[in-house]
Parts: sequence; structure tokens; C-alpha cells
Amino acid sequence: MALSRIWAAFIIVSILAASFQAIFIKGNTNIYSRMVVGKSGDTSNTKSIDTASLSPVVLRTLQSGKSFTDGTTKYNRIADGAYISYKEQNADGIISTAKTAVDISINLIGIMALFMGFMNIAERAGGIRLLSKIISPFFSKLFPELPKNHPAMGHMVMNFSANLLGLDNAATPFGIKAMESLQELNPSKETASNSQIMFLCLHASGLTLIPVSIIAIRASLNASDPTSIFIPCMIATFAATIAAMLIVSYKQKINIFQPVILLWILGISAVISLMVIYLKTLDFSGVQTFSGVLSNGIILLLFFFIILGALYKKIDIFDAFVEGAKGGFEVAVKIIPYLVGMLVAISMLRTSGTFEVIIDGMRSLFSALGTDTRFVSGLPTALVKPLSGSAARGMMIDTMTTYGSNSFAGSLSSILQGTSDTTFYVVAVYFGAVSIKNTRYSIGAMLLADLVGIVTSIFLAYLFFGNTH
Repeated sequence: MALSRIWAAFIIVSILAASFQAIFIKGNTNIYSRMVVGKSGDTSNTKSIDTASLSPVVLRTLQSGKSFTDGTTKYNRIADGAYISYKEQNADGIISTAKTAVDISINLIGIMALFMGFMNIAERAGGIRLLSKIISPFFSKLFPELPKNHPAMGHMVMNFSANLLGLDNAATPFGIKAMESLQELNPSKETASNSQIMFLCLHASGLTLIPVSIIAIRASLNASDPTSIFIPCMIATFAATIAAMLIVSYKQKINIFQPVILLWILGISAVISLMVIYLKTLDFSGVQTFSGVLSNGIILLLFFFIILGALYKKIDIFDAFVEGAKGGFEVAVKIIPYLVGMLVAISMLRTSGTFEVIIDGMRSLFSALGTDTRFVSGLPTALVKPLSGSAARGMMIDTMTTYGSNSFAGSLSSILQGTSDTTFYVVAVYFGAVSIKNTRYSIGAMLLADLVGIVTSIFLAYLFFGNTH
């Protein structure tokens, strides 16, 4: 029911916000068209502007040959030296978004078939059960409803490992396989179980070791030290993960301070810390090389050991692969309605101008309180991230392009981009894959963990980059 209410709220708020702008704000009569048939990048309301009306920050940016973005309004200096402003749509309308949702699912088919095929080989060869035995002392405490050495433990470990290494393509099929395994134990098939909620909240916290894509974008935008956000990202995402664990443990009455849980958390923290210390000795090129070798090497090593194990167990390897791959195809098709529904609602929220109202309101509020408002310029990334990863990436790039890759806002948006996962996409895909309708408190727990990540990111940005502008 929680998901239904949130989905309905997105649509209602979007239509009300759009209607208000169409009626009361000049130049927004075409907002309904933008919401329905518009496409990302479409422009409207182009007009010439007098330099006297521009703030010093905007004027300096334009005179340096760059464009300036303020919400959906962009400012540019054209060839004849004149200055113009125009509205640029930041998301597709609902028609294009519905098509995109289907494209995403279709593009998932190959990835899902590949990894779920290998997962099926690993299950038949006993590899998943072996992995479950190794992690069982820790997971049996964190997931008390799971039987000892249940295969779901192995599936979850593979998902968390893929997430940690930034292997999004592998993380999704591993995660869906984990949800399917947990669903087998779920007594109420349409209601999320405690184990499913704990797993998905930990997954959505987005713990990632090396934010390679963010570092690469910063390098492409000429940041003086592209890897400077590495440690803040790692700390912020770790804080969000611990917050998710604590929040769900509190709701499920799990004693998080059991010696086994503490030892495992400390052990994992120590390994991550050693990795961070090593990576800080590398330059940008070294980090990229290490990340590529580690992540892609692990995938190939995983395939290698799965095949070796299958040969040792003398199973029909290709038959096992095909059987698992068929399941991947079925799941990719099954999630289409959930993705279409969620992504269309998110599109309406973005194209209706709701985010601009929220950002402007926050800037005015903190300005009135007399506090430092530099962090507000980086918040669009945080607000969009639970809804869309690609949109948040676009917001981050816009922020760095507008304020500079070395600016406080640019650094903060980079940290926020690496802090958590796309919560509502995760909910639509993972719960949709197992036909869960009642998500219980999972969305609230995920968003609360996201909030912890955002607050931590802002604190760390002031700590590491407080002297920049």
C-alpha cells in the first residue's frame, strides 16, 4: 500500500504543480504538452536578456564561454555577443518515458540471461550453497528468518559484492535471484518479508568501493584532483549502509550489537579501509586501471570457478546455463509494467517543475535563516538520485559545468551522486520481479537511509572542501 500511495502522490502533485504554473506563471501555457509528448533537451520561451538583469555569477560564467543553468532555465551567450535565456526540458514526457521503460527491460534481457544462466550452473554445482555456508554465521543473525546455509545467502553475497565493485550489470541479476530465493520462504507472497526488506534496504544504500564513473566525469571536466571525492564518497555511502542496517534492525527487533555481527562489520570495514588507503596512493589513471582489472577480473574469475566446479560435479553445464537463462528472460519481461508505472510517475514529477519549487524554497529558507547556502546548489543531485540515476548524473554534470568542477557545489554533487542507489527504480525492479504489492516500511527505511547519506555528504563536503567557492 505504501508504494501505491507514493505513486499516486507523485501523479497528483505533478498535475497540481503543472496546473498552477499553467494558470498563474507567465510562459508556461505549454507545460501540459511538455509533460506528455515533450523530450529531454527540448527548448522553449527563448528570449533576449539585458546584462544589467544578470547576477555577477551568471555574467562571469557566460563571459567565460560557458552556459549557466538555474533549474530548467539556461543562460547562454550567442555568436553575436547577445545574451539569451530559455527553458530546457530536463526529462522526457510520459510517452517517451513509457517507451524508455520497455527499452530498459529489453536491454536487461541479455544481461539477465547471461548471469542467471551462470548462477544456475553454480547452484547445480553446489557453489551457492558453499558461499552460503561461509557467510551463514553473519547472515543468520542479520536475517534470522532464513534457514541455515540457505542459497539466498549466497545470492545476496554476490549482489553485495557486485555493488561494492560497481558492477551494476551483474548486481541486478544477482539481486533478483536473491529476491526470488527469499520469495520461496515468504509465507505471504504479495507482502514483503522481513528478509526481503533487510536485503533491499542494504542494497539500495549503494555501498560502492570505487566511484569510477564519477571520477572519470570529473577528470573530463578538468577537475584539478578528480579523485578528491573518493574518501568522502566512501564514508558517506558506508554511513548510509550502516543507517539502513540500524533502521531495519530496529523495526525487526534484531540486536545489531551481537558479537558475530560486530566482528563481521569491523572485518569488512577493515578490508575496505585498507583498500581505500592503497587507492589513495594511486593517481586517476592508476585508480581506473585498478578498478577495471579488479571488477572485470572478478567476473571472469567467477565464471572460471563456476565452470571448474561444474566439471568437477559432472553436471550438464550448457543445459544448466540455458535453463537459468530462460528464467532471466522471463524476469526481464515480468518487470515491464512495474518499470513503466514508476518511471512515468517520476517523469511527471520532474517535468512539472516540482523540483525547482522545492530547491528555490530551500534556498530562500536557509538564506532567511542566515546560514551558508552553498550546499543548496548541489542538492538537485540528491533529490533526483532516488528517482533516476541518469538524471542525477545529468544534474551532477550541470552543477560542475555551471559552478566549476573544483567548486564546492561541484564537489558536493559528486559526493551525493556516489552516496546511494536509485531507490524507486530498485523498488520497481526488485519487488516487481517477485510480484510484491505490499512493500510495508521498506520505502520509508530506504529514504531515511538516503537522508542520512545526504546529511553526511553535506558535512563531509564542508569538512573536505569548505574553503572552496
